[in-house]
Amino acid sequence: MHLDWRLWRVAALVLMLLVLPRLEAGEVLEGVKARGLLRCGVSEGIPGFSERDADGRWQGFDVDFCRAVAAAVLGDPDKVEYLPLRASTRFPSLQARKIDLLLRNTTWTLTREAVLKVQFPGILFYDGQGFMVPAAAGIAAPADLDGATVCIEKGTTHRRNLEEWFRAKGWSVTPLVIDSAAEAAQAFFAGRCRAYSSDAAQLAAMRLHAPNDPRDFVILPERISKEPLSPVVWGGDPEWTTVVRWVLNLLILAEEYGVTRENLDAVIAENRNSLVRRSAEEQAMIARSLGIPALWATRVLRAVGNYGEMYERHLGRESPLEIERGLNRLWTQGGLHYALPMD
Repeated sequence: MHLDWRLWRVAALVLMLLVLPRLEAGEVLEGVKARGLLRCGVSEGIPGFSERDADGRWQGFDVDFCRAVAAAVLGDPDKVEYLPLRASTRFPSLQARKIDLLLRNTTWTLTREAVLKVQFPGILFYDGQGFMVPAAAGIAAPADLDGATVCIEKGTTHRRNLEEWFRAKGWSVTPLVIDSAAEAAQAFFAGRCRAYSSDAAQLAAMRLHAPNDPRDFVILPERISKEPLSPVVWGGDPEWTTVVRWVLNLLILAEEYGVTRENLDAVIAENRNSLVRRSAEEQAMIARSLGIPALWATRVLRAVGNYGEMYERHLGRESPLEIERGLNRLWTQGGLHYALPMD
């Protein structure tokens, strides 16, 4: 008797669930479900990533990821409470469990993972530290900043990167450390520093707040660091880490498989796309193992679309930032986004 291969796979997975010791759902995941609300730590206002619109609603690339997680876990992308945080307060807020998920342009590093006992489910955005300078200053390269004062934000990796990079070149630099990204940008625009150094995408975002014309300031092409930016979760709940990781992977895989918010219903009805071609039994079993309601992937894509849609809407061609995707392209298009398989 011939059985569909999907039925064999479901049977094998069910058998594994019966044999393996059963684990209770994690503390953070259960807390989010019991509360019926996802508490998401975001920036105080970085255009394109997380900021309030004229009506006070949060929007942006990071905000959409929070919405995607809420859609997966709670069935509603709007069940999110956004807590604006400075860089210096983001990890204490996470460790004190004031937030469930941190989405605030945070670089994945060994020290943070090992010492702070947090987890980075996956890379959401690839960036690098750069410099913004006045267009009229005649600064063509970082070498022209030898001996200069450079504005940076407190609580980030930027000061160490800056000092180590200049030291390796045999140059000197004086960091002016300021409490928040907005205040650092304001100090730079006011002429307190010759340059403002941060993640390049953040520089592009803050340039929109220039007092007159954003074109009065330019971002130098050089990058002095690697900044793989990731969602961050408390390290004591591996089940919560798994959920967040697979929401991220789903967004990337959906773009790779050509599944968009607009064509989702047609893709499901056709039942040929390997991203969604699973039996109802297998879908239910996977969702139950994750500890979230079935059809979570459909809810995520209905809420925010795929990774590319999120990017273009908030950071790329459809946004005021118009940031070239570069490293944030799919691996099939010369970028670094290479999602894990869902099988």
